[in-house]
Order: sequence, then structure tokens, then C-alpha cells
Amino acid sequence: MRAMYYEAFETTPEIRTLPDPTPTEDGVVIAVGASGLCRSDWHGWMGHDPDIALPHVPGHELAGKVVATGRGVVRFKIGDRVTVPFVSGCGHCGECHSGNQQVCANQFQPGFTHWGSFAEYVAIDYADTNLVHLPETIEDTTAASLGCRFATSFRAVTDQAKTKPGEWIAVHGCGGVGLSAIMIATALGANAIAIDLSDEKLAFARECGAVATINASTVADVAEAVREITGGGAHVSIDALGHPTTCFNSIRNLRRRGRHVQVGLMLGQHATPQIPMAQVISQELEIYGSHGMQAWRYDAMLAMLSAGKIAPQKLIQRHVSLEEAIPLLTTLDRAEGLGISVITRF
Repeated sequence: MRAMYYEAFETTPEIRTLPDPTPTEDGVVIAVGASGLCRSDWHGWMGHDPDIALPHVPGHELAGKVVATGRGVVRFKIGDRVTVPFVSGCGHCGECHSGNQQVCANQFQPGFTHWGSFAEYVAIDYADTNLVHLPETIEDTTAASLGCRFATSFRAVTDQAKTKPGEWIAVHGCGGVGLSAIMIATALGANAIAIDLSDEKLAFARECGAVATINASTVADVAEAVREITGGGAHVSIDALGHPTTCFNSIRNLRRRGRHVQVGLMLGQHATPQIPMAQVISQELEIYGSHGMQAWRYDAMLAMLSAGKIAPQKLIQRHVSLEEAIPLLTTLDRAEGLGISVITRF
């Protein structure tokens, strides 16, 4: 198979011909139809993820068709169109039995714990627990865009923050994760405020449903700007970027008993950000993490997509080849341009 491949962190990946994967007894092999590029892939390429063993094939947002199955797979067959959460559970531990595969201690992550989907084929373990059947009405490119940023935002906004109609939600960072959160919160009837450094991204955030925008480079105090717009602070705030500044501002701009959800990864030198703990205590703020979404929760998200309440395909700005994806991967930390890129030519 053709695949993007690197043998050392921070070195330019290459396109190589590598052996085709074979399924484990409880796994499948998927012919990749589309695979999204995500900032998490950049973190992996930089060496920030200890689960990655070199050499490596990145990629974790995928959709495609099952082309081989292990003997133990029951729910899926050759020819099925599927996608998969980027955090997949083992199906056997206590967290998996409770329905919380997204925090499985033995989790499987294509593109991190195993070779990923920047390739013609990818092997996925624990298929019956983790694969998601795709409706024929949802294209591979749209489904691939769900795998990490949109599904993670869906769980963050709906399950972790429990966002309600009429509430104010501040979203710090208008990349793929932030725009997804804005779109989902708007569909739920909340009032989204988009915060970023780029006027172009903020304008796009309004197209995705934001009712107000803040350019963090032009205001003296982001938290005060949020409090002024909301009349006291956001009910919910999401750090969709993963930076000490956005994390701090996201907590500080909350109203009393507000909820902060950390979605953007905090790795490397950013792993231990400053937190305004006095405010957390005195105002009884709630702080949550959000790490992917379980396969069984996809039904709710797919139903909203089919009903036209959310449109993740609107975030897809570029269809690229494996070769074209290399410079995009290595510059994802700069987050230039609108929307997201999806590999559709392998």
C-alpha cells in the first residue's frame, strides 16, 4: 500500500510502499476513502505522544470500506462502509463495560498506538466495539471529518458541558475543533461567542453560527470582553486550541458556577498550564476534559447530521493527495487558512 511514513520525529515524512495490513482475530482492515488532517497528527509527528513507536504512519480521522475481517468479528462484514472514533476501547475492561470506551486504559488509537490512515489501508482492532456503520447519505469525506474534532466537540458540548438552549458558550480557537463546537452549540440553541486571532476565521465562525466574535489580538482582556457580551460571563467555555493562554482565559471568562471543557491537547511544554484556582473555588466552577467520543454515541450525531441540524461538511475546505498532505501536516501548528483538509487521493 502507499502510505505517508516517517522514521524520526520532526523530519519530513515520505510516501512509501509498505506491506498491506492484515486483520487481527477481532479486527478489520479498511480501504481508506478519506482521512482528515488534524492538529493531533502534528503533535504525534513532533514526538509529543509517548504511544507512538517509530517508524510510523500517522492519521486517525477516517472513513472507508471494510475489505477484510478477523474470524471473531460479528457485527461487520466485507463491503460495509464505516468510520471509527479516534479513541477506541478494548471492549473488555470496566470503563468499556460502563460505556466509556473513550477513557479505556487499554485504548487503541489508529495513528498513535498503531499505524494510521494516511495510507490506502488501515487495520482497526476491537471492531465490534468501535466501528460505526455509515448511512449511504453520508460521504466518506464528511464522515472522516467527524472522527476526531467534530465527535470530540460533540461530546464536549453535549455530554461534558451539558449545554442548554439559551446559554452563552465561549469557544477559544476557531480551527476545526472550535468551529465544530460553535456549529453544535448553535444547533442546540446556545449562543456561541467565537474567539481567535484571525478576522478571517472569526468571519467564518459567524457563518457557522457564532452570534458574537472577539479578536484576542485587539482587546485588552479577553475574559472581560466575554463578560461584557454575556452580561456576567459564559455559562460554558471551551478551549478548542490547547494553549496556556486560551486555557486560562476560558476558565477566567466563566460566570459563577460555569463549566470549562478542555478539548485542545495540552502536551509538551504546555502540559501544566496556569489555572485561576481561587476563582474555581470561590465561584464553584466546574472543569472537565473531553477525549473523543464512544462509537455508540455516534447515532445521535449522525441523526442531527441527516436532519440537517449540523453540517460538518461545511468545514472541509481542501481535498488533497497524500503528497500534498505532507507540508500541511508539518505546518499544522500555524493553523493557516480556513476549515480543514481531507486526504481523498491515495
